[in-house]
Amino acid sequence: MLYDAVIFDLDGTLLDSLEDIAVAANNVLTEMGKPTYPIEEYRYLVGDGVGMLFQRALPECEENPSLKAECMNRFEHAYSQQWNNRSKPYAGIVEMLDALMARSMSISVLSNKPERFTKECVAHFFGGIPFAHVLGHSERFPRKPDPSSARWLAEQLGIANDRIAYVGDTNTDMKTAVGASFCAIGVTWGFRPESELVAFGAQHICHTVQQLADHLLS
Repeated sequence: MLYDAVIFDLDGTLLDSLEDIAVAANNVLTEMGKPTYPIEEYRYLVGDGVGMLFQRALPECEENPSLKAECMNRFEHAYSQQWNNRSKPYAGIVEMLDALMARSMSISVLSNKPERFTKECVAHFFGGIPFAHVLGHSERFPRKPDPSSARWLAEQLGIANDRIAYVGDTNTDMKTAVGASFCAIGVTWGFRPESELVAFGAQHICHTVQQLADHLLS
């Protein structure tokens, strides 16, 4: 096989979670007396952590750290109430993960979602999958695309970086993979278009879960 390990982004890659994130964020904006956004627009607001989500949704947050902190705190409460209302694995994802495990592939998750929610989502939606590591954003590492967390995972796995694939759906994921010297694989069923993935370093593009499985298992 081309790879000994695969590290996956979570939202937009393994998990169709946009609506739950959007609803929680819009609830916060409504509470704050701010305009809300259509769910589809959240495809371009998410991907770089909760703080950046609100910085994009409310540009005034960039100059007002207390406003951003308030939005983030409110989001944690709002999302904790309904993070699994509408979210679900993309069709075929669980079967693909099972096939990777059957071939003794090491698989992990690396997300910019807060670590608490990353672990809750993985345990709930992929509880039968023995991931080697599940890592969300915490104070331990800077957010992706900083490659520190990805490099740490490679060290923990004891696998050469050029034998690791990183799979994601945004420019943040592709930049992370490039920065960590992983193979960057972009998937187009998530939040961003193929053109963005290619522009930021995707070495392979997969349009379906079956294409991804075929490539990883080749």
